Amino acid sequence: MSVLATTNFAQSVKGDVVTSDHPDHPKAIARWAANAERKAKVIVFVKNNLDVVSCLQFARANHLAIAVRGGGHSAGGASSIEDGLVIDLSRYMNGVTVDPSKKLAYVGGGALWEAVDKAGIAHGLATVAGTVNHTGVGGLTLGGGYGWLSGAYGLVIDNLAQVTLVTADGSILTVNETENSDLFFAVRGGGGNFGVVTEFVLRLHPQRSTVYCGILMFHVSALEKLIEATQHWLESAGENEGLLQMTTVGPDGNPAIAVFPFFNGTEIEGRDRFKAILDIGPVADMSKEMPFEQLNSLQNPMAGHGRGVYMKGFAHKKPHYPSIASAHQKFVAIAKSHSFQGGLLYEYFPLAKVNSVATNATAFRREVAPNVVVLLNWDPKIQDLSEEARKNAYELAAIVSEGQSEITSSESLGYSNYDPEGVEELGDGVLDRAKLVFGENYPRLQAIKKRYDPGNMFNKWFPIVPA
Repeated sequence: MSVLATTNFAQSVKGDVVTSDHPDHPKAIARWAANAERKAKVIVFVKNNLDVVSCLQFARANHLAIAVRGGGHSAGGASSIEDGLVIDLSRYMNGVTVDPSKKLAYVGGGALWEAVDKAGIAHGLATVAGTVNHTGVGGLTLGGGYGWLSGAYGLVIDNLAQVTLVTADGSILTVNETENSDLFFAVRGGGGNFGVVTEFVLRLHPQRSTVYCGILMFHVSALEKLIEATQHWLESAGENEGLLQMTTVGPDGNPAIAVFPFFNGTEIEGRDRFKAILDIGPVADMSKEMPFEQLNSLQNPMAGHGRGVYMKGFAHKKPHYPSIASAHQKFVAIAKSHSFQGGLLYEYFPLAKVNSVATNATAFRREVAPNVVVLLNWDPKIQDLSEEARKNAYELAAIVSEGQSEITSSESLGYSNYDPEGVEELGDGVLDRAKLVFGENYPRLQAIKKRYDPGNMFNKWFPIVPA
C-alpha cells in the first residue's frame, strides 16, 4: 500500500481518512474495551454508502483485511483489525430520524442506543434497545438484541423492518421481507457476515413517559432469599417486567448484590410486582419512577470506557442458589487476590415473546434459558490481564452451570453477543463455534454467504464458511 495510493484514496472519499502515522490514530483505534484495540493501517470515517463501497474496493486492491465499527463495544475486538482497514460509521452515519405516523426509526449504522431511546420517546414511542445505552445499535442488532422491552416485543431483530446493506462486491441493497429476503433472514442474528449495514429501520411502539426501575443493593446474606423470590417472580412475570441481578464486590471491597427491577408502569404497580424482593430488605433502595430514556443508562457506571474487559456468556435454566453462591464466593476471592472488578450478571427477561418466533424465521438461535454473563474488567495501564480473565471467567461459568442438569447443550451456549470466542482472530476453533451458535440455520447461512460474500471478506464475528 503506497503513500500515493492512500493519498488518492483519501481524496476520493467524502469522509475522513486516518493512517497509522496520523496524530489522531490512537484516538481513532480506541474502543470501549482497551484490550479490543488493534493497530489498523487505515481508518475511514465514512459519510455515505459510496464511501463504504470505496473502502471495500481499496481494501481488496491493497490486500487489507477489514473490520466495521458501529459503536465499538465488542470486547473481543470484532470492530478492530491489526494492519487492516476499519470502516468506521460512528462519526457521521450515526443519526436517528423518527417517523411517528409510521412508527418507524431510521437509524444510522454508527448510532448509539441512547440516541434511539431519546428520539423515540420524544414522540411517545420506543423499541427494544440495549441495556447499556452507549452500546452501538449495529452490533447488538445484528447479533439478536435482548432488552428491557423484550418481554413485550421480543428481540431487537423482531422489530427490524429493513436495513441498507453494502455487500462485498459494492452493491448497495435494500433488505427487508420482500426485497433480498434471503439477506433479511441472514442479518437478523447472523452478525456482520454479509456486508456493512449503513442504516437500520426499526419498528416503534407506544411507550409511557415514565417507568419503575433503578437499583436495589443487598447484603450478600440475602442471596438465598433473593434467589427464592426471583424464582417465584419468574413463574408469573408478565410482558411488562424484567429483572437483572448482579453478584459483585462493592467499592468498599465487600461482597454485594445489585438488583435492577423493571416494570413498564407506575412506581406503585412496580413495587407491588416486586414486593417479595423488596420485603427482603435492601441496604439501599434507589428504585423509583423515572423517565423512560434513563432506563438504559442504569448500568452505564459499571460499563465505563477504557478498561480492559473480558465477557463470558452462557445460560442457565433457572436460578440455583448453591451454584450461584459458590460462583459468587469464587468471584470475591478473584477480586481480592487480583486486580479485577465486575461480577456475574443474571438476566431475567420473560422469553415467551422471543420464542414465539419460529427458529427458522431468522438466523438467531432462540432458547428458553435466561442469559448469564461473567464480566471482568481491569486497569489496562498496569498490565493486560486478558488471559487471566479468560481462565477465571470460564471457571466461574462452570461453577454456575453445575446446578443446571436440565439444560441442553444448545441452551448452555448462551447469547452470541456475550460470547468472546466469536472473533475471527482467535483461530480455527471459532469456525466450529459458529456452527454451534447458528445451529440448524448454519447450512442456509452458508449458502447465502456463498452468494454475497464468497471470498469471506466479512469474517470478524462467528465467521460463516461459504458453502
